[in-house]
Amino acid sequence: MCGICGELRFDQQRPEAGRMDAMLKTLARRGPDNEGIYYKGAVALGHRRLSIIDLSERANQPFVDETSGLSLVFNGTIYNYPALRQTLQSKGHTFISTGDTEVILKAYHEWGKDCVLHLHGMFAFAIWDNKQQQLFIARDRLGIKPLYFSEDNNHFRFASTPQALLAAGDVNKDIDPVALHHQFTLHAVVPAPRTILQGIRKLAPGSVMTISADGKQHHQSYWSLNAQRPKQTLSEYEWLEQIHEALKRSVEKRKVIADVPVGVLLSGGLDSSLLVALLAEAGVKDLRTFSVGFEDSEEECGSEFYYSDQVVEMYGTQHHKFLVPNSDVLKRLPEAVMNMSEPMVGQDAVAFYLLSEQVSQHVKVVQSGQGADEVFGGYFWYSQMQKETGTDLERFRQHYFDRDHDEFLDMVRSPFHGPDYTSGLIETLLAQPGADTFLDKVLRLDVTTLIVDDPVKRVDNMTMAWGLEARVPFLDHELVELAAQMPPELKLKEGGKYPLKFISRGILPDSVIDRPKGYFPLPALKYVRGEFLVFMKEILLSDRCRQRGLFQSTYVEKLLQQPDKYLTRIKGNKLWHMALLEYWLQLNVDVVK
Repeated sequence: MCGICGELRFDQQRPEAGRMDAMLKTLARRGPDNEGIYYKGAVALGHRRLSIIDLSERANQPFVDETSGLSLVFNGTIYNYPALRQTLQSKGHTFISTGDTEVILKAYHEWGKDCVLHLHGMFAFAIWDNKQQQLFIARDRLGIKPLYFSEDNNHFRFASTPQALLAAGDVNKDIDPVALHHQFTLHAVVPAPRTILQGIRKLAPGSVMTISADGKQHHQSYWSLNAQRPKQTLSEYEWLEQIHEALKRSVEKRKVIADVPVGVLLSGGLDSSLLVALLAEAGVKDLRTFSVGFEDSEEECGSEFYYSDQVVEMYGTQHHKFLVPNSDVLKRLPEAVMNMSEPMVGQDAVAFYLLSEQVSQHVKVVQSGQGADEVFGGYFWYSQMQKETGTDLERFRQHYFDRDHDEFLDMVRSPFHGPDYTSGLIETLLAQPGADTFLDKVLRLDVTTLIVDDPVKRVDNMTMAWGLEARVPFLDHELVELAAQMPPELKLKEGGKYPLKFISRGILPDSVIDRPKGYFPLPALKYVRGEFLVFMKEILLSDRCRQRGLFQSTYVEKLLQQPDKYLTRIKGNKLWHMALLEYWLQLNVDVVK
């Protein structure tokens, strides 16, 4: 787990050292253990390392093989690298390190761009092929690891964060109107390749890209998710047993592949609690768990310690519990927002940031429960959509979109008006072949697109801000592929996530299994009042916000008058959505000269 960056010049000039240094400086928190830079003619590769596998200097990056003419920078973890290493050795490849980095390089040497088909894990990497004079970049199937890029006629740059690209300069910082529509309709999800800034794009999950020295590019998708029933009919019990075995394999491989201790982010919900139980079953003796809680509001409890404490007692974990007062939340909020690669409105982003700070003092690797709700149908709106009639878009939109198009037009100023971009995108994605039913389409959309730029990105950003690697067993691609073929009514049984509830019986307290859906709550960002309201008001009425000209003043004033009244369909605060975007732009974009 690391931070990567690089530049390929199309004008045969050597990349400027100052720009590489600037990019690496912004990535330092993602990789506090080592820094490396490699220059070769018109290309430069940069790396910040978080040492997880093969802690020796032999595994430092950029990893260069002069014989083959290949150089690599890599962020992530390859869970099947021991077996892949043996396969490559049988084909005549030799190794000087014991980790997964060199395995990727040899895999590319052996299979070229098809190397990604052999990799099981989370990854974003770039390989410079000096013999072919081309740069190859790749991203894992579920987009767990990020990869952004910017370009003009003279260069192509890539990095783990937009902040690194902004630091290098030459980026068009104008707001992308299509991305803005997605930002406020899909609760801050802007699907690849767009970002909120016109000059920065991101590589789509499950895809690769080749950039030649003359600037020519070739994009290719190497993975898609089939959401159709298999030819062989399975009974309910057979489905549940297959899911159980696949989940155990996923948890086990994420436990084994590390040369440092592994912990669990324990929210008290079913997903993270089940990870604790499965790790205990797998023989982990000194399991370390971590929970965070916040101040209650009148409407909502700010912690889930009642449930997490039961899991801790059941398994005797080495538990660490942190209670954060609202005063600390507001004080630390700027840090969290500055470490968001893109503006994210999920209220638990700050929770993960503050929790990760504490966890990083104890372990370097944690397992987390992201993806379980999307893969196994855990959210309340799935069953609501299922009951509706109308087109696929109509059934989806009325339970998921944060704002209808008319409200978006009321919110933003006329330069950002346009067609209903988000409805067009979602309609296209739902209509893609390879899904049997409406709910199959929705779950596939969530897993392959929406989850990538919401909970998955949130956890990567907030953990890596403290040099902490988060592993997400529920997003193992083999488990996801199996679950996507499962009949959706089996997932929605007993209020959703029935397969996980079935697996949990007898190894978790029933109170944890049968409780309402849990998460890391932060009520102060949902029910906005007091100092939090003052904070948001100052942002939205600031000179910089007015000069930017994004929002209609009448809409802003309406929400400021009754901030708790205006919630989205899935209970997000609309005032916070606007304040967060503006604040992110002020902290991450306006400061860059």
